[in-house]
Amino acid sequence: MISEWFWWERLWLPVNVTWADLQDKEDHVYAHVSHLYIILPIAVLLLGLRVLYERLTAPLIAAALGVKEKVHLRVSYNSTLEQYYTTHSKHPSQADVRGLSKKVSWTERQVENWFRRRRNQERPGVLKKFREASWRFVFYLCAFLGGLLALHDKPWFYDLREVWVGFPKQSLLDSQYWYYMIEMSFYSSLLFSVAVDIKRKDFKEQLLHHWATLTLLSFSWCANYIRIGTLVMLIHDAADVVLESGKMFNYAKWERTSNCMFVLFTLVFMVTRLVIFPFWLIHCTWVYPLEQFQPFFGYYFFNVMLVVLQLLHIFWASLILRMVKKFLFGEMKGDERSDEEEEDSPDEDQNHKHLGGSSNGLSNGH
Repeated sequence: MISEWFWWERLWLPVNVTWADLQDKEDHVYAHVSHLYIILPIAVLLLGLRVLYERLTAPLIAAALGVKEKVHLRVSYNSTLEQYYTTHSKHPSQADVRGLSKKVSWTERQVENWFRRRRNQERPGVLKKFREASWRFVFYLCAFLGGLLALHDKPWFYDLREVWVGFPKQSLLDSQYWYYMIEMSFYSSLLFSVAVDIKRKDFKEQLLHHWATLTLLSFSWCANYIRIGTLVMLIHDAADVVLESGKMFNYAKWERTSNCMFVLFTLVFMVTRLVIFPFWLIHCTWVYPLEQFQPFFGYYFFNVMLVVLQLLHIFWASLILRMVKKFLFGEMKGDERSDEEEEDSPDEDQNHKHLGGSSNGLSNGH
């Protein structure tokens, strides 16, 4: 009963179109929900490829670009401070700092420096950040080039009205099949690896983006919104290629190249996500279909999901503009989305012996 209700044709298809109309024929092959089962094994395969890449290839690229971990002094173990850090808070209030300084017989400044260094020890190192960014760069570059290869000779790539010609009875192409499966598998792999990936300030927004993308792609596949779906994927990959390459150069301390990539990323993001996506693609899905059929649930659902993505684009655009402001005034020191390393207080060297400052206490940090 639930299955019959879920797959009710009026939810997914225009009036006068049934699932029987989308059965495979000799000259037409259509998208089916059963095709999506391959996403899980491909996602696992991508995770395996990622592990191999990050262990074998990414370190070689990092070394060639001169990426180096910043060396930090480990804090000396202090049971009182460690217990507070793990059970109460990583950011003690000033009142708690005063109380802790009396317990351990340190100055308040020494206690504050201990907590700063302790937090820095848990932050991911630059090599880990580089490996993640380089993996995503490789994928997005391959996906973007693959998308261009699949779409460059299609009429709907140049005329968006062609997206709806014959909808939903549009035969599935092999290039569309693999483009969809690989993209959906990649976003699935990002959800699987969320526990070990670096958590940024927009972590929740990133999760929402991945779920919205997978939901949108799954629905567009089952309802045969495949032509517009491939265009949406292509313009998203364009900005991501530049973003991840810029991160790589930033971690490598190639400041001039990193700044150039940041400027290029800003331009590509604003054009693709704030111009092409809403005024071309959403307009294409909101206006043109009504010229051929009456609106139905799938029409509204698909457009609502596109709007959710657009709201996320606006959120990220605000972060980018904030970075542009810092960039123009020479205040930008890193990714606005990152949890940046904290610096010790000026008198840190005087507290060296209390914070574990011996030469044997060096460790790699963020």
